[in-house]
Amino acid sequence: MDPYKHRPSSAFDSPFLTTNSGSPIWNYNSALTVGPRGPILLEDYHLVEKVAHFDRERIPERVVHARGASAKGFFEVTHDISHLTCADFLRAPGVQTPLIVRFSTVIHERASPETIRDPRGFAVKFYTREGNFDLVGNNFPIFFIRDGMKFPDLIHAFKPNPKSNIQEYWRVLDYFSHLPESLSTFTWLFDDVGIPQDYRHMEGFGVHTFTLINKAGRVRYVKFHWKPTCGVKCLSDDEAKRVGGDNHSHATQDLYDSIKAGNYPEWKLFIQTMDPEDEDKFDFDPLDVTKIWPEDLIPLQPVGRMVLNKTVDNFFAENEQLAFSPSVIVPGIYFSDDKMLQCRTFAYGDTQRHRLGPNYLLLPVNAPKCAHHNNHYDGFMNFMHRDEEVNYFPSRFDPVREAERFPIPSNIITGKREKTVIEKEANFKQAGDRYRSWAPDRQERFVNRWIHHLSDPRVTHEIRSIWVSYWSQADKYLGQKLASRLNVRPSI
Repeated sequence: MDPYKHRPSSAFDSPFLTTNSGSPIWNYNSALTVGPRGPILLEDYHLVEKVAHFDRERIPERVVHARGASAKGFFEVTHDISHLTCADFLRAPGVQTPLIVRFSTVIHERASPETIRDPRGFAVKFYTREGNFDLVGNNFPIFFIRDGMKFPDLIHAFKPNPKSNIQEYWRVLDYFSHLPESLSTFTWLFDDVGIPQDYRHMEGFGVHTFTLINKAGRVRYVKFHWKPTCGVKCLSDDEAKRVGGDNHSHATQDLYDSIKAGNYPEWKLFIQTMDPEDEDKFDFDPLDVTKIWPEDLIPLQPVGRMVLNKTVDNFFAENEQLAFSPSVIVPGIYFSDDKMLQCRTFAYGDTQRHRLGPNYLLLPVNAPKCAHHNNHYDGFMNFMHRDEEVNYFPSRFDPVREAERFPIPSNIITGKREKTVIEKEANFKQAGDRYRSWAPDRQERFVNRWIHHLSDPRVTHEIRSIWVSYWSQADKYLGQKLASRLNVRPSI
């Protein structure tokens, strides 16, 4: 018998029940006792193992994006962008790459309804020939803050009150009254798209500015956009209450049912690119994650399509243990100096090591599908079988070598150490532009949602006045509507 052939897998199930160590079990339903009514004996190894394992079935849930659903499929290049990047999986039209996607809500716990007004996570793991690439984004193209230092406070404000465990928007409005940079993202959260109909009818965005590098080392800033081929659809507030009351997992079920029926969800991938030499030509900072790149100035370019054609085999293994990090990139794609992105490159890997252990990248759903080699040994739950005698580099006894050099951005950065904000904050213009782009009935729904939350008795007159002031600077008529209905004057 080959001891390494039979890995722990349901593909090698025994025809009879066994313990975890493989011993046969002849009575699965009765504990070992002294007589038919006597006390249970601690020597009943099967009982101890079964209950002890049950007690440990749950792992720490994600602090954010705890509620989610995953599906597998492929990405296919449809347009040549090899002049922009040397990334192997984007090398030519027709190239397909396997992937897995996880959709999620952000704030609430693992079993929360999928109809909550909340940003949605849209994370894609590409299993490329040069290693994994994690494109970890949301269904909004921007974010509430531009500096990762504020992220824990942002999440604390959105999370339930630590005293009552109830989400209360007076806390949200209090915190963000100090951050006018959040205004544009609220035009997404409090807009109709704040509650997607399901995951299939939802856009996705890389959110941050990344960089593309071609073989010659030429660098371009890039933003990623996923557009669903079946269009964007949302739930009204009343529809969300009805759908959520009927099935709090409606989006997960829709995703699974659609794939099983052969109605495979599909998205088109587009990019926006910018020469770094042009970044000072705009009235906003292109690396500011609270800002979009206007498509009339920087048009979308088609790249490829993503099709989800397979459900996960096991929810725990391929959703709960599925781990993403913006730091997981491939040659031809790199980071930018976006402050939030820089923070996330550390934070995401760190939270996975907390949740899943230092060897989380050995788990099948997270492991690369290409050959890989390093000297990261041992640690909790390292289940990789290794028989090397040399676990260091370099060595004359091991032929492994460094990979061929590939280009990364080489721009020279100068400056003094300081904690400060960016120069071009431009907190109001894009928020006003988006509001004015809507039809009157859509504007009215947006206003009503603000009236509802600003009317909370815990929201003080000062906080109401600040928000009316902010929205007045974004759009004069929007500010007037809010001021009139709330009976407050802007505090500018």
